[in-house]
Amino acid sequence: MMEPHRKAWNQQQQALRQSLTRLDDFPAAIELFLGQHAMLHAAGMSQAGMYSFEDETLDELTIEQMRTIPLNMEHSIAWVLWHMTRIEDATMNLLVAGSPQILLQEGWLERMEIPECDTGNAMDPGSMAGLSAAINLAALRAYRRSVGIRTRAIVRQLQAHELKQKVAPARLEQMTAQGVVRAEAGGLLKYWSGLTISGLLLMPPTRHAFVHWTEAQKIKQKIS
Repeated sequence: MMEPHRKAWNQQQQALRQSLTRLDDFPAAIELFLGQHAMLHAAGMSQAGMYSFEDETLDELTIEQMRTIPLNMEHSIAWVLWHMTRIEDATMNLLVAGSPQILLQEGWLERMEIPECDTGNAMDPGSMAGLSAAINLAALRAYRRSVGIRTRAIVRQLQAHELKQKVAPARLEQMTAQGVVRAEAGGLLKYWSGLTISGLLLMPPTRHAFVHWTEAQKIKQKIS
């Protein structure tokens, strides 16, 4: 069921990439982004009536399955869901909008019952297993919904001229100050510093999540 949607999504990603290079195509680029983004979250987040990679992957999974890290694989589906959501929250709010993270603004650390506030990059296997076992999964999905809604609001407020702007250094400093990126994953900050707003729209909230939903489907095949 997922494969035809994967092919369509990839084609739309190419169209989005091209649209983001043309300022006169800005409205079309925003609509393409919103469509791609909707497919990467639960259908109820956008209420756009679109197919959802999240719903197809998570439907019918048990809590135990979501927490399981299969043999010879690095992550659980719970960890993947948390990681892609943290990346989207931090990049879209701190880097693109210069606004507070949803994680802190709405108290999601306490609701998810975990101490980790970073993105999970360079996290060791023991910590991944610990987070997978401890995180409140209902709260995690609610956090993801809130992040997705906020991302859409940010993107709708963007102006065409902003797409070619690079991330302001002060916003990158907030990543460090708020513990978003571990010291061992410092290369991530360097990578983000070289991106324009267009680049950020293409990677964390779209391509990055798409890659991880593909990974999550492989994990699901191992545990089902």
